[in-house]
Amino acid sequence: MLNAHEVLNGYANGVFPMAEPSEDNVIYWYEPELRGIILPSEFNCPKNLRKEYNRGKFQYFINKDFESTMRSCANREETWISEEIIEVYSGLKSMGYGFSFEVWQGDVMVGGLYGIAMGKVFFGESMFHSVTNASKLALVFLMEWMVKFGFQILDCQFITEHLKQFGAKEISQADYLEILKKNI
Repeated sequence: MLNAHEVLNGYANGVFPMAEPSEDNVIYWYEPELRGIILPSEFNCPKNLRKEYNRGKFQYFINKDFESTMRSCANREETWISEEIIEVYSGLKSMGYGFSFEVWQGDVMVGGLYGIAMGKVFFGESMFHSVTNASKLALVFLMEWMVKFGFQILDCQFITEHLKQFGAKEISQADYLEILKKNI
């Protein structure tokens, strides 16, 4: 059974857990050769997204409904977010490490992301949206928070085309481990 201390130790050592749905949600530890990251100083927010963020159409909350954020992220055809992962990360939230950045429209959460904050690193886990751009807006909200509190790196784990538009890049695992040493 996975526990909170194992997860924190894993992150501090450059690995992260994911459940394998095809193997009855067995938890495996991953250490990619190339790591996707975003440096807050290099974050690129497209102008139209910044306008939408500032327009006031949505409300932004941290940890208003952490577990629902995780469950919304898991609500896809195939997911690495098992019940065991939800339980452990909810415990990490109770311990002050887990954070969800949520986008609400009235009484409905329409987008968000969650992850773990440790030292000056935010370890992003997953994001979701039910309204266009809501996950992107959650990322903008997260980045503002990271800058405000002096965070140095957003660990995206794996890079995607979606994240590249925001300044995400790949670095070697060796370089990533050096960054971790300086910021945890």
